Amino acid sequence: MNGVRHVITQGEHMVSNEPDLYISTLLGSCVACCLWDPIAMVGGMNHMLLTQHGDAARHSDLAGINAMEMLINDLQKRDALRSRLQAKVFGGAQMFDGLSRIGAANCSFVLEYLARESIICTGQSLGGDSARYIAFWPRTGVARQKIRKDAIVVEKPCPGIETTGNDLELF
Repeated sequence: MNGVRHVITQGEHMVSNEPDLYISTLLGSCVACCLWDPIAMVGGMNHMLLTQHGDAARHSDLAGINAMEMLINDLQKRDALRSRLQAKVFGGAQMFDGLSRIGAANCSFVLEYLARESIICTGQSLGGDSARYIAFWPRTGVARQKIRKDAIVVEKPCPGIETTGNDLELF
């Protein structure tokens, strides 16, 4: 992949309008939201580990809302308008059988948030049982993913990670 790579991990986000920069992350049950303003030519990505906290009777979306609002606020500082934002969302896999449905809850949160905030989702790759390597070019809004059935999702992706598998490119 061409350009300067900036890796984000769980709980992080990044915003840029640099023409040579792309943001990357490795997702399992986490979700990433890539937001882009096509007029301001600025975009950003977040990496959300747990979008909700609490039990089924009393859950809170504050963790996910905070992650989304921090990303949007940083985009607005670079002249993006909330009304022009477009989204692409990734992740939310069920990595291991028999464990909690955190991935599905993360998927539901991000799609419901975008709908509630009237942010158009132009592409998504959610669910499944495989890790995803995501690359996003914030100036152009181009996103690419590689599905990794054999990947072990770690807290921080290793620099220079080799990826194989199915490719998906969203423009």
